[in-house]
Amino acid sequence: MNISIANTIENVDWSRMKEIYHSVGWKKHDEEKIKKVFNLSNVITIAYDENKIVGFGRALSDGIFNAAIYDVVIEDIYQNKGIGQQIIGDLLAQLKDISCVHLVATTGNEEFYHKVGFNKTKTGMARYLNPALTKEYLE
Repeated sequence: MNISIANTIENVDWSRMKEIYHSVGWKKHDEEKIKKVFNLSNVITIAYDENKIVGFGRALSDGIFNAAIYDVVIEDIYQNKGIGQQIIGDLLAQLKDISCVHLVATTGNEEFYHKVGFNKTKTGMARYLNPALTKEYLE
C-alpha cells in the first residue's frame, strides 16, 4: 500500500468517489451530489493508493475563525490502516490558522475523532430534515 494525498478535485473519478460512499452505506450519494459538495468545499483531501482513490474528506471554512469538516470517508476495505488519520491530519494542516474547527461525525466514530484531537462541544446544535437522522444524531 502506497498512500499519497492530494488537495484537488482536478481529474477526480467521481464514480470511484460514489463507490467509496456506497461501501460505507451512504447510498444516497450519487455522482452529481458528490461533485457538487466537493466543488463547493474549499478544503479537500483525497487519499490515493497508487492511482486509486481510497478515501477523502472535505471542509468548509471562512478562512479565519471557523471551519467544519465533513465526509471523512475511507473505503471499507481500507479502514483501520491509518488513512483516516492521514486525511484528518491533512485537513487540519490546511486549517492550521483557523480558531475553531468543528466536525460532524457519524454515530459510532466518536472514539476515532477523540483520538485525533476532537472533543464534544457543550453548545453544538443541529437540525435535520430527515426524521431518521434527527433520531440518530440529536438528543
